[in-house]
Amino acid sequence: MANMQKYKTPMPEVAPEVRNKSWHEVACGYSEADALNEASRCLNCKHKPCVAGCPVGVKIPEFIAEVSAGNFIKAYRIIKETNSLPAVCGRVCPQENQCEGKCVRGIKGEPVGIGRLERFCADYAASHADELKKSDLPASNGIKIAVVGSGPSGLTCAGDLAKLGYDVTVFEALHTAGGVLVYGIPEFRLPKDIVAAEVNALKELGVKIECDMVIGRILTVDDLFEQGYEAVFIGSGAGLPGFLGIPGENANGVYSANEFLTRINLMKAYREDYNTPVRRSHRTAVVGGGNVAMDAARCAKRLGADVHIIYRRSEAEMPARREEVHHAKEEGISFDVLTNPTRINADDKGNVTSITCMKMELDEPDASGRRRAIEIAGSEFDLEVDTVIMAVGTSPNPLIRMTTPGLNTNRKGCLVTMEDGVTTTREGVYAGGDAVTGAATVILAMGAGKDAAKAIDHYIKNKK
Repeated sequence: MANMQKYKTPMPEVAPEVRNKSWHEVACGYSEADALNEASRCLNCKHKPCVAGCPVGVKIPEFIAEVSAGNFIKAYRIIKETNSLPAVCGRVCPQENQCEGKCVRGIKGEPVGIGRLERFCADYAASHADELKKSDLPASNGIKIAVVGSGPSGLTCAGDLAKLGYDVTVFEALHTAGGVLVYGIPEFRLPKDIVAAEVNALKELGVKIECDMVIGRILTVDDLFEQGYEAVFIGSGAGLPGFLGIPGENANGVYSANEFLTRINLMKAYREDYNTPVRRSHRTAVVGGGNVAMDAARCAKRLGADVHIIYRRSEAEMPARREEVHHAKEEGISFDVLTNPTRINADDKGNVTSITCMKMELDEPDASGRRRAIEIAGSEFDLEVDTVIMAVGTSPNPLIRMTTPGLNTNRKGCLVTMEDGVTTTREGVYAGGDAVTGAATVILAMGAGKDAAKAIDHYIKNKK
């Protein structure tokens, strides 16, 4: 009989007053006893609503049943059938809006901790590698496929195609593979050795990865076809930062969240043995309310700053995961909600001194149910800061669309795809992830990578 406890088995965490000065992982992961207890809560529902909520179709009840039986390696193998990056997904997926959001146990309590169990299985497998028999490499079909970008969509597409026997090469613009997983998500949420291990697992499948390869600059998509690649998948992400267009955004001490997080995560500016410059602020304002804003704020806190998150709507409207907001508050970060910046102020040397804001209120909901934030007259005030981090959204870099004839984009610069969501307007070119949707989640990008692999396989077989 399923364990009828109402709430999830708690996840052990480092104490807030310790972790807000440390770059080590915040969540410590389940013990075997924790995993067994949590897995026993699964009702193994007949219609498997949790699977319907997973963009990559993980066989959730099946893997949880194996965890409940103590067969942790078998559970991991079941996850890996459809998910190329389980250690990543177990840490950063918004499970509350996807698989766990569909869990029947959530009707009268908390859903089963599916993400926590997925992470446990991945971590267990990593620490018991001797129990994992290496699979034989699939027989090569000799067909070359190019993947542009080594983020979650690119890695997933590459892995699925390699399993089908394709000769896959991933072209990554930066010097380390992983895309947003390495440049955007901090060490304390997703340790970089976890990402490296997942990338190495793909290399063992035969996937080649070429770093420092900017497609659209060093090679074009047309060049790739001329070199014998029979299809190209574009998973180049959405790395072009957005700004508000307010006065003072060019002052010294204003960062885009992308730049700030890249310096911290990929270029290791937080370490004393690295020379990457980053501002060690006394007081930082982070503008935005998404997961990227939470990541930037928590990084700035670990660099010693007093941090304020400025968001123009209320906390209820914040797009960030509740867990991330909770962790940020625990770590001593202030939330200035219903507040909107109007100007960044600087001294005579161009250095940030303060940010001018207006207080906001929410109007009645519109037809979509969204409440518009409107300024309160006469509510202007200055918040003294020496650093401002803009986390107000990103869009795809225009380089590939500018150098690829026949590749259509929408007004936001995102690649246009057909009804399947991955076939572009250029024959033989497929796309997915943030390059198509704009900034979204890791797991949605992975789902697009899987769909693209199927579409490419179908295209090649019909072409032949």
